[in-house]
Amino acid sequence: MKPLMLQGHERAITQIKYNREGDLLFSSAKDITPNVWYSLNGERLGTYNGHTGAVWCIDVDWKTSKFLSGAADNTLRLWDVATGVEIGNISSNSAVRTCSFSYSADLASYSTDQAMKQECEIFIVDARDDESFKSSAPILKMTVPDSKVTSLIWGTLDHTIITGHENGSITQWDLRTGKSIETVKDHQGSINDMQKNRQGTMFVTASKDHTSKLFDVEDLSVHKVYVTERPVNSASLSPIYDHVVLGGGQDAMDVTTTAAQAGKFDARFFHVIFEEEFARVKGHFGPINSLAFHPDGESFSTGGEDGFIRVQSFDPSYKEFKFDY
Repeated sequence: MKPLMLQGHERAITQIKYNREGDLLFSSAKDITPNVWYSLNGERLGTYNGHTGAVWCIDVDWKTSKFLSGAADNTLRLWDVATGVEIGNISSNSAVRTCSFSYSADLASYSTDQAMKQECEIFIVDARDDESFKSSAPILKMTVPDSKVTSLIWGTLDHTIITGHENGSITQWDLRTGKSIETVKDHQGSINDMQKNRQGTMFVTASKDHTSKLFDVEDLSVHKVYVTERPVNSASLSPIYDHVVLGGGQDAMDVTTTAAQAGKFDARFFHVIFEEEFARVKGHFGPINSLAFHPDGESFSTGGEDGFIRVQSFDPSYKEFKFDY
């Protein structure tokens, strides 16, 4: 299948995300406008205009009615998906690095960077109506003293959040007390991305230490390890098969020294159970920064440092593929 090339950003892609049905694909880049696309044919539906800095993180709620974006202009903005109108705007003291809706989308969480004598902080805000979002008095504020948060997901039943940090540690926070429950340090490098499986029982990490690991959401125990020979920027679990796809490449500053043919910028498929690589998909001419499986598992998308988003549908041979054991 020839991939769809979505060309709507001027700079490197920072994150891509499907909505729950998978008919829309949201993307953000180091330029100032998040985009939304039809995932079926790659047509651009529209943009969300208002940010004045690189957009680091995006999330969309389960009803596809609200859209969240955090940027280097020190704001977190809430948008109406259908119209592109900005509903709410929260100012922070430093760049907003991660943002995420809870499953019910009643709450949203976001974290800010360690910068200019500002400590890294995690905030929980009420996203139910526009007034409560605009009041910008967070429900909960947690300070992270040691290492800044680089990725964030919600845990079980919206009672916990799980954060990945620059020093490779993963922390689970109890939202009822505002304290950390436990911290594990199974990675040696910064955790670039964390994505849950469809059931929300496990999540896969992508780290700068060249590995990706499968963790349990409840107790943060490691189940599986997927080893590559370069930093992993993003990883995503298939909703229908026991497959995980990893994307990465060298740091942006080393990219000019290697040819695209060196195979460093492929999306790599591993078997979740056996930890073995069984496929690669070429395409980008720069590191892959963000990956997402379509919710029906029939296609996947990659966003690269080259500013392109590639939507790749699977051939019948992928669906017929059986691992020998």
